[in-house]
Amino acid sequence: MNTSDHKEFESFSEAMTEEIAADLAKGVIPGSVVALCGELGAGKTVFARGFARGLGITETVSSPTFTLMQEYKVPGRERLRWFYHLDLYRIEDSKAAMVFGVDEYLSNPDAVLLVEWAERIEDILPSGTLRVEIFHAGENRRKVRISKIP
Repeated sequence: MNTSDHKEFESFSEAMTEEIAADLAKGVIPGSVVALCGELGAGKTVFARGFARGLGITETVSSPTFTLMQEYKVPGRERLRWFYHLDLYRIEDSKAAMVFGVDEYLSNPDAVLLVEWAERIEDILPSGTLRVEIFHAGENRRKVRISKIP
């Protein structure tokens, strides 16, 4: 279902979720922020893995829950050099995220930032952030809604 303010996709497997993410990644520009929202086990890390693959990253992508952030070199893109994968599961709010220095990653013109548990810092996300919401829709089924934060 497509509307003027968002797009929705239905996924029946992890592979389909990764494909949705990879397709989105192919169209991002340097400086983009992607905010992943969804409950525990919704598929945020699966989406992040597909997104990284869409950027051409071949390294194994896992959730940086304990390290908070992983950075990856993006191959073959002239202006897009870095992919930052941030997981805020252990961060309570934007004030705590600022102590970590998340603001530096929100404004890097050579990178794309993907944030898991982004609803915790929604008040500091820049205008134009791509908000990706993942919902359980049954066993192995997910609904993925993509919109822009105004």
